[in-house]
Amino acid sequence: MKHIFKSTSKFLVATTLVIGLSTSALMAEVKNKFEVSWTIYVGFMPWDYAQQKGIVDKWAKKYDIEIDLVQVNDYIESINQYTAGKFDGCLMTNMDALTIPAAGGVDSTALIMGDFSNGNDGIILKGKKNLADIKGQSVNLVELSVSHYLLARGLESVGLSERDVKVINTSDADMVAAYSSSEVTALTPWNPQLSEIMGMKDANLVFDSSKIPGEIIDMLVLNTETMKDNPKFAKALTGAWFEVMALMKKGDKDALTFMSEASGTDLAGFKSQLDSTKMFYDASEAVEFAMGDALPATMKKVSEFSFDHGILGEGAPNAEFIGMEFPGGKTFGDTKNIKLRFDDTYIKMAAEGKL
Repeated sequence: MKHIFKSTSKFLVATTLVIGLSTSALMAEVKNKFEVSWTIYVGFMPWDYAQQKGIVDKWAKKYDIEIDLVQVNDYIESINQYTAGKFDGCLMTNMDALTIPAAGGVDSTALIMGDFSNGNDGIILKGKKNLADIKGQSVNLVELSVSHYLLARGLESVGLSERDVKVINTSDADMVAAYSSSEVTALTPWNPQLSEIMGMKDANLVFDSSKIPGEIIDMLVLNTETMKDNPKFAKALTGAWFEVMALMKKGDKDALTFMSEASGTDLAGFKSQLDSTKMFYDASEAVEFAMGDALPATMKKVSEFSFDHGILGEGAPNAEFIGMEFPGGKTFGDTKNIKLRFDDTYIKMAAEGKL
């Protein structure tokens, strides 16, 4: 999955604390034009389809506003720009929402949790078939990313920890080439690199994200103040999303073909990636996921991992430094420092046909 937290972004977290606080105040106003940033990934492609086929425009016009979805080539850069106030919203994972905008002081809300990785991220061993065999090996992965988080969760499942391996920071673009090196024996890639490596000699998938369902979540995140002041913005985006979900649920070939080509693969390849992605095609499914007890528990794990790796924000004294708010009045962390919220208001409206 294209969910990367480069080490250079630590500097951004520190510098955006002040920027984030100021932009949050500046963005707190009624507007009629909005921009949302996104990057190519299987779970994000429905937004590109919605934009290109006029579905976003249709819903925006319904509420007398304008919405532009802007593609950014670099995933982390898209989140950095959102954090700095350039965009009103951005597509990102739950972990990155916590460690970049929230840790940078920008109050953000997950409007739509569209899917979670259900096999799109995995640990591969060369010539070995059991995860426990990873002990003592070097593991190539994108450091401080959800791949790093997946490794930590996998190690935990077999009684190991990161002390038992050595992490080698490797770009996602270099992952396939890295596997070809005789020195590389363990990797933690995401799709499409995961699938490509699995087709190579001696590659064994020993752990994947289906073993930790619901922990790597892809979300549409909005600036909280902008969302509060502009409910029409949230309604239009939610309506557009679930219109595309309805098409995908019934297997609309034109829609799926468009998404596959736009993401650089063929229809079979795109469907394969969808097979390892748990999409919430029905709004009622999204509501159930948002309301469940598993979400706060997951974010507690993510927060602890982020604190342990020094990416929860400058000066964070513990894993509860950043407060998070969930549906049903549930919270985690410092309730006086709520910077990440999971909202079910608009997905409930979609489920009830009230958009």
